[in-house]
Amino acid sequence: MPDEPDRPSALDDIRVLDISGEMGLYCTKLLADLGADVTQIEPPGGHPARRIGPFYHDETDAEKSLYFWNLTTSKRSITLNLEDGDGRDLLRRLVRTADVVVETFPPGYLDGLGLGYEGLCRIKPDIILTSITGFGQWGPHAHYLAPDIVGAAMSGVMWMAGFPEDPPNLLYGQQAYLSASIQAAAGTVMALYHRDLTGEGQQVEVSMQEALSISQETAMQTWDMRKEMRGRQGVGRLGVRVPGIGPYECTDGWVYCFVGTPGGAPWSDLLAWMIEEGKAEDLEQEPHKSMAENISMPFLTSIMLEPETAAEKLSKLAHVHEVLERFIASKSKWDVYQEGQSRRLLIGIVSTPEDLVRNPQLNFRGYYREVHHPELADTLRYPGPPYVLSETPAALRRRPPLIGEHNEEVYCGELGLTHQELEALDRAGAI
Repeated sequence: MPDEPDRPSALDDIRVLDISGEMGLYCTKLLADLGADVTQIEPPGGHPARRIGPFYHDETDAEKSLYFWNLTTSKRSITLNLEDGDGRDLLRRLVRTADVVVETFPPGYLDGLGLGYEGLCRIKPDIILTSITGFGQWGPHAHYLAPDIVGAAMSGVMWMAGFPEDPPNLLYGQQAYLSASIQAAAGTVMALYHRDLTGEGQQVEVSMQEALSISQETAMQTWDMRKEMRGRQGVGRLGVRVPGIGPYECTDGWVYCFVGTPGGAPWSDLLAWMIEEGKAEDLEQEPHKSMAENISMPFLTSIMLEPETAAEKLSKLAHVHEVLERFIASKSKWDVYQEGQSRRLLIGIVSTPEDLVRNPQLNFRGYYREVHHPELADTLRYPGPPYVLSETPAALRRRPPLIGEHNEEVYCGELGLTHQELEALDRAGAI
């Protein structure tokens, strides 16, 4: 589905001022791609995230950060110095026509500048202030510093990631920042809906710790109800690799299997496939055949409940795993995936970035979007919006902005400043 910037969008009557740090960039990208007029308010010299690589053609340049580009499609950019009195006055003037302000400053910082929620309400009573912080606006940890790794650690997900013999693992990418931004975008949209119904603005307050803690799934409930500490599983509680569950290496990469669990075809179907291709080895014969055919979650549970026979059964499971490992190792990942899907076996490719770019499903659905960068004389492929709205489509409406690219458009065209005034503010360090 191509971008359709001329069609009505979900938020095309909404104006957003983004004064956030890295933690809030994805929140405002989601709003911008849904049609909101998002103005990225950057400090003079540009947003710190512009200095995060990788960079276009490996050229270290604040205007060429692929990381920043990915998080700022559809936005405009102006520069403004919040530490300067004239800069704060400009922000107050901008707030008069805004619907939402998104920020990630420590609790109390904006209040100290007269720009907290109460201060903004005096300028525009129905304003929505979305505040994203590591631990929320109040509580014993509210003022703790919280980069992404702290959010991941304090949410509990690092405790669950990795192998038991290893230290806790950090999830790849800025998962805590992204999770906080996603929840902030959802909360902002709900606040806009409430405002449309009642005329009331409000503060949307998001804790990065709380936003990512849901990724533990049932770990907290397991402790609450059973007083059991779930942890890094590795090969699992049985102490051996469960056949058909986990990563398996192919000739050109990896697949991840979840065979024998509810929702897909049973292990007997996987065994039938191996037999058809003459690669089941001795799994066609007893005692291995009945063992392989019956591998399931209830069967694995029964092993733990019958310690007197556990050692023998675990040894047989290890053998089944080794045979399956050789079977999958003889095939390419796409062959394993496609044949497995045709048999309703829960097998998926462990996709590399290259796999995702070439993925036929993503390309058929038009997930990737072409964005032209005229200043580079180049057109780049971007990941598209994470959802498809049939009537009010999200779209990458413009390429990421240059530093302060829209200063004149906003300050002169919208606030009515003269070019001389704009130049004076620039010289004074206000913008």
